[in-house]
Amino acid sequence: MTATHPATRLAVFDCDGTLVDGQGAVCEAMETAFSECGLPCPERAVIRRAVGLSLPQAMLRLAPQADPDKVRQVVGAYRAAFRAAREAGELSEPLFEGIAELLAALGAAGWAMGVATGKSDRGLVHCLATHDISDHFVTLQTADRHPSKPHPAMLEAALAEACAMPADTVMIGDTDFDMAMAASIGVRAIGVAWGYHEAAELRAAGAEFVAATVQELQEYLLA
Repeated sequence: MTATHPATRLAVFDCDGTLVDGQGAVCEAMETAFSECGLPCPERAVIRRAVGLSLPQAMLRLAPQADPDKVRQVVGAYRAAFRAAREAGELSEPLFEGIAELLAALGAAGWAMGVATGKSDRGLVHCLATHDISDHFVTLQTADRHPSKPHPAMLEAALAEACAMPADTVMIGDTDFDMAMAASIGVRAIGVAWGYHEAAELRAAGAEFVAATVQELQEYLLA
């Protein structure tokens, strides 16, 4: 008789707006980049709505009238500003309250975990290491190696690396990009209300549930 093994339950998290509150750091770097490139910077509320996209896609949304060379210039200026803040120890990306406890509880319950984010490889590794949560994750997918959300490439790679099936996987995020990415390949989409898009938008994009708090998310996943 062939032995059977329990399916891998995989929880894939977005980073900015879901695990950490990086809006201040993103907005400050964006304001610096637009200023250096001689462009008017969008308001912070507009910038926050682009968080989650890969950087080039975010810039196309934030500077739709700019030509391709100018977009590339702003992308480079943003990366330089963000890196300078990180190297100066001025980067603020605090964990949302309760996230460390959530990750520990999911790990204890046998969940595998991953991250799919518009951050760079370097930015994600630094962020997770700063909060001492790197060891929770078996797969890390970033915009350095994949098309921007909502393209499903990041999530498909996470499934492959974790040996998980879509039906046994949840994508947890704060934007409709996350929800649409999950829905496109049959992964369960779970929204969080403490990030950058409204709960109604998350539901419209395919969220089966939107957690108001981290505790509510934990109870839903461990029910």
